[in-house]
Amino acid sequence: MRNLKGIHHVTAITSSAEKNYEFFTYVLGMRLVKKTVNQDDIQTYHLFFADDKGSAGTDMTFFDFPNIPKGVHGTNEIAKTSFRVPTDAALDYWVKRFDRLDVKHTGIKEQFGKKTLSFVDFDDQQYQLISDEFNEGVSSGTPWQKGPIPLEFAITGLGPIFVRIADFSYFKEMLERVMLFKEIGQEEAYHLFEVGEGGNGAQIIVEHNEDLPNSRQGFGTVHHAAFRVEDRAMLDEWTKHFEDFGFRTSGYVDRHFFESLYTRVAPQILFELATDGPGFMGDEEYETVGEKLSLPPFLEPKREQIEKLVRPIDTVRSTIDFVKE
Repeated sequence: MRNLKGIHHVTAITSSAEKNYEFFTYVLGMRLVKKTVNQDDIQTYHLFFADDKGSAGTDMTFFDFPNIPKGVHGTNEIAKTSFRVPTDAALDYWVKRFDRLDVKHTGIKEQFGKKTLSFVDFDDQQYQLISDEFNEGVSSGTPWQKGPIPLEFAITGLGPIFVRIADFSYFKEMLERVMLFKEIGQEEAYHLFEVGEGGNGAQIIVEHNEDLPNSRQGFGTVHHAAFRVEDRAMLDEWTKHFEDFGFRTSGYVDRHFFESLYTRVAPQILFELATDGPGFMGDEEYETVGEKLSLPPFLEPKREQIEKLVRPIDTVRSTIDFVKE
């Protein structure tokens, strides 16, 4: 078995695709690289925010399921998503930006030798920025060149995901024996695991917590996290690998923008493996990517029906000259 290559994407649930688009575009300065629908629930938007090129390992994606209740944070959940920024100085910039834009945050802290800044959005979705200043390992992406954030401070990709778990002994064994992670650090109840080349782009931080009640999924929570594999052949190897350990899997799933495999590794913890390609840039021009409703070929015959189900959202940015501030 070849190791996983790092984090591929994180998918969460929002109460409003419109507010979500505004927050990620105008506050966080991440690029909308695909506006599509949930392939298993075509009345639901699926928005993909990533780096300038839509690179694997940089995208945070969102479903907005109609009429879903607010989620409840607790144990047994993917609790927080990290975004990478180039330097410690970038965090100082973000503190000032968040203060100016009334984004709730904790201030700059340090964990496992890295400077971090935790914050929340309008749904109480949990995030943090993490500095790459002393990072070694999986390389990050390219900041959105025409976005509102000065490039030296801009988000470049995904950092460690946080998992809060009640049965830590089981989860540690699963990560190490099944997913081939290694534990490389511990600070109180937090344990740091990494895979492959390691570093911020290939890490999971696991919090052992038996005190909180079980989380409940809804808007403001993470739906699943995905890890990178090279190609379909590696997906097939991992399918057999999971099943040899007794895990049930989805089997091969073609998501058009990448190919996937899903398995539930613990109570309420859904992990996906996803290929690096084909990527998001194949069906749209670079300048206007994410501005129109993009559908995979198997849904294209249903375009008229889908466009009646999902409300229009204006995501045109190619005509906007963002002032970097």
